[in-house]
Amino acid sequence: AFDGEREMYEQVALDLRAPIVARVTARGALLAGYGLATAGDPMYARSGGINLNLWWGGVMLAFGVLMLWGARRGARG
Repeated sequence: AFDGEREMYEQVALDLRAPIVARVTARGALLAGYGLATAGDPMYARSGGINLNLWWGGVMLAFGVLMLWGARRGARG
């Protein structure tokens, strides 16, 4: 009975890594795009002239791509 329950669980189990990380990647792309679109804007004077939208968008995008790669790799085997 235990083996049958395990098989059923493996068939029903959802891998939530890919959708969650895809969302982080998409938000990172949006944030980086906004940073590119607003480059040189006076609002960045508050952060010492550093375009934090562009930098953190790039960080989120890189993290998302790395995690998506890991999720796909893990799903294969």
